[in-house]
Amino acid sequence: MQKLNIKATLVLVVAFFLGACAQQQTKPTEKTKMTKENSSSITETATFGAGCFWCVEAVFQEMKGVTKVTSGYSGGTMKNPSYKDVCTGLTGHAEVCQIEFNPTEVSFKELLEAFWQTHDPTTINRQGNDAGTQYRSVIFYHNETQRHLAEMYKDELNKSGAFDKPIVTAIDPFTIFYPAEDYHQNYFNQNGDAPYCQYVIQPKVDKFRKVFHDKLK
Repeated sequence: MQKLNIKATLVLVVAFFLGACAQQQTKPTEKTKMTKENSSSITETATFGAGCFWCVEAVFQEMKGVTKVTSGYSGGTMKNPSYKDVCTGLTGHAEVCQIEFNPTEVSFKELLEAFWQTHDPTTINRQGNDAGTQYRSVIFYHNETQRHLAEMYKDELNKSGAFDKPIVTAIDPFTIFYPAEDYHQNYFNQNGDAPYCQYVIQPKVDKFRKVFHDKLK
């Protein structure tokens, strides 16, 4: 069970990162002005696994600066796996979401904050009633900066005692991503009345909207 001060702790950790990574501002040149003008076309990618990808997708679709979220599979050995394959737990793949975001509107550090706040990163291969290696908590980093930030954030959260148990989130290099079948995409928005959406996904979305109200689209 998470401690009540987890949100405050997460914010402090993010503030630490922002301070540590801040760069000295310089007078903008013509080149930097052009970069700012074209910043809307800049995108980076994050890949997170935090249980059922329907839940992860629904949360990050709400976040300002996120331009696209695709549900799929990553981290395993089977090529072009199906949902049925992944559900066996034998492919090595996790259900993940590939998140494309504009770094001028939302930072990777802020995505990490939402990631750790919206699932339980202390349970091995389980989120609620969803059990199996395909539901593991995992960050697949796309570059050394993402790896460094994820490891620092995880260490700081463990040291702070934000959770009652140690964080077991794996931080692994990204290799390949297989998009899930079409019926898995945009699932919550298209199936909001389904029981799983009502009883599992909706509470997560409601919590996200309340806690991260300043980061909503």
